[in-house]
Amino acid sequence: MTEIITLDKLHKQHHGLSVDALARAVWSQIAEPSDGEAGGLVAALGAADALDAIVDSVEIVSGIELSQLRGRALPKLAVGSVEQMFRAAARHGAELVTPEHPHWPARVADLGAHAPFALWVRGNTELLADELTTSIVGARAATGYGEHVTMEMAAGLVDRGHTIASGAAYGIDGMAHRAALASRGRTIAYLAGGVDRFCPSGHDALLTRIVECGAVVSELPCGTAPTRWRFLARNRLIAANSRATTVVEAGWRSDSLNTATSAKELGRPIGAVPGPVTSAASAGCHRLIREGATVVTTAEEVAELA
Repeated sequence: MTEIITLDKLHKQHHGLSVDALARAVWSQIAEPSDGEAGGLVAALGAADALDAIVDSVEIVSGIELSQLRGRALPKLAVGSVEQMFRAAARHGAELVTPEHPHWPARVADLGAHAPFALWVRGNTELLADELTTSIVGARAATGYGEHVTMEMAAGLVDRGHTIASGAAYGIDGMAHRAALASRGRTIAYLAGGVDRFCPSGHDALLTRIVECGAVVSELPCGTAPTRWRFLARNRLIAANSRATTVVEAGWRSDSLNTATSAKELGRPIGAVPGPVTSAASAGCHRLIREGATVVTTAEEVAELA
């Protein structure tokens, strides 16, 4: 029978972390991002007691039926897998950031039961708590027009003291990060897998530079592979921890529209850059504008949103 990890044993091995921080680290491994059942349980009981409830044979806690959640979580609570999570974090220099950490981004609390349990960070954790953070996102298959606008906006926002947040994808995301770095600014890259697994692989050099000059962040522990769902869930973090979100280019079904939807649900301002009416790469931006997003064309206009 597989041995289940206990918080007491973890605490003996990791004296520098509180029981709550350790429990949140474990939750980051055993629950998928944006798991409302797990988030509701942690909110109701606290991370440590919620973990105990999963291990025990309790069926219902605070009105939450635990059988399905327990079925998803228990197989991931093996001693070996949890210890491997901490070893991998130490090997790659990933720091655990939880709500008791001085750099925890308070804005993510607006996600309620879908807030992250913890964040794993390589780089400067101070950037997470930067009040003046603006996200720039958009199409992977960006046009030259979109990349030029992104470069000008990101550089102009850096000049105005903004930290640039994005998702490290090809196209608009990558250009936003590169422009921030080229302007000697601050940038945060949110990943859909562990911070040791740079994705896309073609941005390995870019993400290495961000670790050195900014922050690479994930709510998933080292070793976790990105999946389609995790990319979509990652977008809510970009929106939640930004004062405003700007979409530069987006096709009709672009994933970056999901970031804008999260921002709208959180009451964050949304900007959209208009493009040629004949460009499929701007169809999603035009839809956002029709639905009430603010038209932005310069860094100054984006800064006004924030």
